[in-house]
Amino acid sequence: MDFRMPDDVVEFRAQIHDFIERHRTPELEAEIAGHHLHGYGPAAEAFLQALADEGLPSVAWPEEYGGRGKGALYLWILSEELARAGMPWDTLTFNSVSPTIMRHGSEEQRRDILPKVLAGEMRFALGYTEPNAGTDLASLQTRAVRDGDEWVINGQKIYTSSAHLATHVWLAARTDPDAPKHRGISTFVVPLSTPGITVRPLWVMGEGRTNETFYENVRIPADALVGEENRGWYIVTGALDLERVAIGTYRPLERMVQDVVAYLVNERSDLLDDPATRMAVADASMRVEVGRALATNNAAMVHNDMVPTMEAAMAKVWKGDSSERIHDAFMDVLGRSGGLHESNEHAPLGGMLEAEWRSDPPHRFAGGTNDIQRRVIATRGLQLPR
Repeated sequence: MDFRMPDDVVEFRAQIHDFIERHRTPELEAEIAGHHLHGYGPAAEAFLQALADEGLPSVAWPEEYGGRGKGALYLWILSEELARAGMPWDTLTFNSVSPTIMRHGSEEQRRDILPKVLAGEMRFALGYTEPNAGTDLASLQTRAVRDGDEWVINGQKIYTSSAHLATHVWLAARTDPDAPKHRGISTFVVPLSTPGITVRPLWVMGEGRTNETFYENVRIPADALVGEENRGWYIVTGALDLERVAIGTYRPLERMVQDVVAYLVNERSDLLDDPATRMAVADASMRVEVGRALATNNAAMVHNDMVPTMEAAMAKVWKGDSSERIHDAFMDVLGRSGGLHESNEHAPLGGMLEAEWRSDPPHRFAGGTNDIQRRVIATRGLQLPR
């Protein structure tokens, strides 16, 4: 069996590398370091626009919606390489929301929304979680009530990550309060500029910002509904599967392992013969390779028009658990210096290890908690009883 990528995929990967090198600037690096506080600045916006102008995101999309019809494997390669380099990329819009609109949206919606996404004119945040509906997402209470040719939305969402960067929110709301909770939900595309929407920041322990969003008599047109009314739960679960594929990427961990090994060789050679150091590096390298196998399998499934459920959950759990374990182990190896903040001139790797360690907790619940993902693996994948 040949596990090598096709030649044209390898060429596309090289094209991405070339693009990154041509557009990586000190100004862009500075904005990336602080975008969680201030949003993207002009250099990052220029990078994202250059991506759109060169047609890199469009390579995977069907030709009738402005793409080149190469398939999802190419989009996965693009996402992985940008993640490896730490470059700006709208993962949720391209890897989760847009494919879901392709699958469930009307032809009019697809022809309206998808070209705008490719042109960089539309970016999505996710409006799923609520203060009392997280792990049990089907208990959400944000209401959408039909009023003539409009829907009127009232409610609150929490952890609406990227709402300060997005133009629209992909919103799940309850449209039939009397139906069983999984059957009374619908999905909408809502411009964040609509009157009645308030976005408020939530600052997290790690290097990031999320948001809470409030909807007060927000009116949107009737055709903002995506898919069948009251069948949104099944649309959302499919979108979540695709989201888990995206957030299960192993490439940032791969970069961390390589950077730590280089630091040990160049700066802390006294630790190289320590059995604990060698075990930490070996375990981290193994975890990266398993992550690579899981991610590649998911990409192949999506490329062949399949929606990975158990497989996406496996990748998501592995990435979240491995990220925490790898960063913990490397901080133990480096001792007290491993916990130095980036503001300290003596911090190893410029404080990147400490920053990533603080950012680990959300990996365990973003896209659905790891405990829920293990239940998905057991019931949907292994067909075990509930």
